[in-house]
Amino acid sequence: MAITLQKGQRISLEKENGGQLAQVCVGVNWGAIETKGFFGGAKKEAVDLDASCITFDKDKKPLEIVYFGELKGQGIQHSGDDLTGDMDGDDDLDNEIITVDLTRVSEKVDQIVFVLNSFQGHDFKDIPFASIRLYEGSASRVDNVIALFDIANDVKFAGSVSMVMGKFYKKDGVWKFTAIGDSTADKKLEQTVLTVQKNYL
Repeated sequence: MAITLQKGQRISLEKENGGQLAQVCVGVNWGAIETKGFFGGAKKEAVDLDASCITFDKDKKPLEIVYFGELKGQGIQHSGDDLTGDMDGDDDLDNEIITVDLTRVSEKVDQIVFVLNSFQGHDFKDIPFASIRLYEGSASRVDNVIALFDIANDVKFAGSVSMVMGKFYKKDGVWKFTAIGDSTADKKLEQTVLTVQKNYL
């Protein structure tokens, strides 16, 4: 049963059989904004959300940024840039997915932080069915949904165009996940990286 994430909530990455999850995905799903035309007809406005992740070492130094312009990192793969969102309603598929193989990330990596930016500045509250899910599986297969963020229906994201989703972190050599779920005042990914470095490590 998936957990609806709350700020600060820590999620165990242990499997029911006692092993550790190795491959974990963060998927983002969203729709196009429907607007009324001058003559009463409705039209769809494309929405470009960008999921990204940043790896940091134990000294809080950024090591890699995996985003639409750099789709591959060590043990990390981005599915590619979705520029529109679902134009014909929710197809129940994630528009952008970041897959992390925790057994293959660099030994230097101490934390992996996930962020979301609205590239064209669309307010999160206006974006239909925007949501984030953490799940076990791959970009093409969902084995087990671990946790969910409901961005579209959470008032704390209204008025914002960027957010820090959550992070993997190492404790005693074991990977764990904590939900952050904070909107930020940033407009660009570069600014969000600095915000993460300053406030969330």
